[in-house]
Amino acid sequence: MNGCSGFFKRSDVKDNPINVEDRVRKNIEEGRGVRFNIGKRRGGVFDFASANELWRASVETLDFVPLVNASYSGGIIITDWFSAENKSSDSTRDLKITVKFLTNEIRADAVDVTIFEKICKSENCSTNKVRSKLEKEIKLAILKKATLMEKEGFKKYYEEGGKNKGKILDKKK
Repeated sequence: MNGCSGFFKRSDVKDNPINVEDRVRKNIEEGRGVRFNIGKRRGGVFDFASANELWRASVETLDFVPLVNASYSGGIIITDWFSAENKSSDSTRDLKITVKFLTNEIRADAVDVTIFEKICKSENCSTNKVRSKLEKEIKLAILKKATLMEKEGFKKYYEEGGKNKGKILDKKK
């Protein structure tokens, strides 16, 4: 411990405030710290997900199945395993859908839909990626719904006066 005595400085309560806010303010004033506001929740509002038509259309299209992961910032939606079949037979077939967002623009290559299949016979299960018509149908449904949402948004925007709303009101006065 003798070798460390130069590294640690003796501290007194009168020199270092007990209140965390006062201590942080003092450290910042003295240039001895950086504040990231991580500890305080400021109740941020994240409107980007609700404003993105492609995201909203994907969530609405997949509303028939529970979601395991829906990460806007990660650009992915993953459903839980689901089955529409009658499970009375000795084997079951479950599906899982993954939607990856490649861009925020509504266009043909904006989303990538992947379907996985899990077939279980007794206690043996195998999982495979499958190519099916369902992938294309889900992708098309998402793109159609997103296009309609975007058109509806533009129509509402222009009906309300858009960017020029304030200018139009000023001219009427």
